[in-house]
Amino acid sequence: MSTLVKRRYVRSRSLKDEMVIDQAIVDRAGRILISRNTMLDSYHIASLIKMGIPGVYIREGEEDEETETAKTGDIAIAPSVQREIEKQTVKDRAKVNLSESVKARVAEGIQYLYNDTVSEGFTSTTRSITDDLMKAISDNDAIAVDISALKISDEYTFKHSVDVATMGMIVAKKHGLSKQEVYELGISGLLHDVGKSKIPNEILNKAGKLTDDEFMMMKQHSLFGYQILKEKDDLSNSIKLGVLQHHEKMNGKGYPMGVPSEKINLFARIISVADIYDALVTERPYKKPFSPRDAVEMIMSLTEELDINVMKSFLESVILYPVGTDVELSTGEHARVIENNSRYVLRPKVIGLKSGKTYDLSEIDNANIVIL
Repeated sequence: MSTLVKRRYVRSRSLKDEMVIDQAIVDRAGRILISRNTMLDSYHIASLIKMGIPGVYIREGEEDEETETAKTGDIAIAPSVQREIEKQTVKDRAKVNLSESVKARVAEGIQYLYNDTVSEGFTSTTRSITDDLMKAISDNDAIAVDISALKISDEYTFKHSVDVATMGMIVAKKHGLSKQEVYELGISGLLHDVGKSKIPNEILNKAGKLTDDEFMMMKQHSLFGYQILKEKDDLSNSIKLGVLQHHEKMNGKGYPMGVPSEKINLFARIISVADIYDALVTERPYKKPFSPRDAVEMIMSLTEELDINVMKSFLESVILYPVGTDVELSTGEHARVIENNSRYVLRPKVIGLKSGKTYDLSEIDNANIVIL
């Protein structure tokens, strides 16, 4: 007979490795940072403390399937529904997984790059970071990315650079680029904002709206980045053009030069999509974050500005609702995600937590149901 499960509150500073968390931790955008039933490690615990979360509920013991019910928030799940969830659950496509040691090494390396762009070790450090990211993709044979799992640092520029590089590499892989091209795309993604190291801090971190002059200065960062890299002969031209052109648009209305679509390098087209998405879902001093769903819908609306084929590869690479996530449907019912469909990133298959009914949101019969 299974041990009766117990749920108790533990202060974050008293948490230990291998404790199992009995609640989900989400950010202000509704993104799941730590899923319920996750076995905690030192990185999770340090993150909880850093986020200012005083304590969490942990689970002890195992549930007896016949006599106990699993719970999500205040919703009890009947054993028969729980069995159906387990029966129909299809694991997500392999995702990038960065270990704690890799995250620490990458964060340190990125700060080094942005603080000393003329260092003799600039290129070797860049390649070392990209090696770590490439290995994380290769080790898992990763073909997808869960944006909520990529948090590297609380410092926006460093986090953003790694998020964009990692997403860009996955999109590049999906888009059919060679292993060497995926690697070089990663370098370009890491360095795409390196020109911001030349922007005054009072402009870079301004909480309010930029003046016209300040915005003109900010728009020069991609050019500054190219100028930093152009004399580095050990970096390819595609890497440099990815940095220079990542704010150019397919309709010719981008910056810094407003070049037409046929002159925009493929690296820049890929980085542009990843850059816009990550910027939308990240909170900044001057804006609140968009939800992942809203960000994807905004990306989908930019058909005149973004490369359509790259957008398609991006949408097929991002997992918005990881399997196991609990969501609220427009019908008012709460449901659990049991399977994702790479062709319909906004419309996974779910099971109602009370009704036990399966909804494949990608099917026309369920077209009127959306995740809130």
